[in-house]
Amino acid sequence: MSEQQVKIGEQVPDFKLQASNSEVFQLSDYRGKKLVIYFYPKDMTPGCTAESCDFRDFNPQYAGLNAEIIGISPDDLASHQQFIEEYSLPFLLLADTEQEVSRMFGVWQLLSWGGKEFMGVKRSTFIIDENGVLTHEWRDVQVEGHAEEVLKALQ
Repeated sequence: MSEQQVKIGEQVPDFKLQASNSEVFQLSDYRGKKLVIYFYPKDMTPGCTAESCDFRDFNPQYAGLNAEIIGISPDDLASHQQFIEEYSLPFLLLADTEQEVSRMFGVWQLLSWGGKEFMGVKRSTFIIDENGVLTHEWRDVQVEGHAEEVLKALQ
């Protein structure tokens, strides 16, 4: 894989993506806060909805630990806006429509489902500390209990 991949213990390269609040999210603007960044395949699908709602439900506990949750998928801002409104998601969703950030984190991969192969996002979560260093990663996430597991890692 020729893609650059972030590694635990290393600084995450600064990146910018369009955010669901109509602003541009820039990683470096969040120094001083912990970030929980979860990559998910698609808005409004069962697994992604369950995962996003779990993060929503634990959001106050994350906030109490100076941690901000950020969701990233290849969907566009219109799709993100609908997803946020439908499920009252209290955090930003970022539109990685060109998969640049997904590639940087190594989550844009060849997947197979229903006998078909396609490129897509492998469900994954990362914690970035107050200094922009990657401290934890979960790749190929199973949704059930995941938001709670990430919360425990922060505590």
